[in-house]
Amino acid sequence: MALTESTLLELGTTAPDFALTDVVTGTVVRRDDARGQKALLVLFICAHCPYVKHIEKELATLGKDYAGKGVSIVAISSNDAATHPDDNPAGLKKQAQTYGFVFPYLYDETQAVAHAYKAACTPDFSLRRRFPPGLSRPVRFQPSRQRSSCDWRRPARRHRHRACR
Repeated sequence: MALTESTLLELGTTAPDFALTDVVTGTVVRRDDARGQKALLVLFICAHCPYVKHIEKELATLGKDYAGKGVSIVAISSNDAATHPDDNPAGLKKQAQTYGFVFPYLYDETQAVAHAYKAACTPDFSLRRRFPPGLSRPVRFQPSRQRSSCDWRRPARRHRHRACR
């Protein structure tokens, strides 16, 4: 099983900009939609990863618990739908509806946003406080200290995690 370490944006880095389509509503969601919120939490997840599957219910609960509390949450999937068919927009929409995600679930087809946030695997989370501007000490975390095996940057033929094929 291939394991991938999480990487970090440097402290003080402004949250990278994005404008991606929500797979559930079809609307475009932008980073600046979180302007005025206390924080922006970006969840890099997907539908096929066993580590994400393990926490899907908790992610839905997290979204419901923080709704209306000044924390803007968005989930982004950057996996290639050609190599991971479950991670196409229809599969992501099904996942969001099945688990009741109340936050936007965005599809990053070009992987540009994942690269900008230095997301290396799923699940990978980026929490930015006092967003934007005047960012003070962005925080990056994962729900556990374990490394994830789902590396969306690795071509499918080299991806060794059987559960992710």
